[in-house]
Amino acid sequence: MSLTKPNQQLRRDLKEVAALLKWSGVNLMQIATRLSEAGHEQEARELIEAAISFQEAEDKMEGYAEEVKVGRIERMKPGTENR
Repeated sequence: MSLTKPNQQLRRDLKEVAALLKWSGVNLMQIATRLSEAGHEQEARELIEAAISFQEAEDKMEGYAEEVKVGRIERMKPGTENR
């Protein structure tokens, strides 16, 4: 199934957001490790929780991008939302 240009852009945007979430989560985990090594376990745990929530959001964005790819989600033309 060929995607329309708006749906191609939507898929690219979702994949980009997923990638940003992934790298942000990786960075948070690195910072959490350094904090933990410096004796700031509570702060490290809070960052780890944030990193985990980023990973969950990343998985959702990847799933939505796949749904766009197979045609379950599509971008509508402006003004057709209520049809």
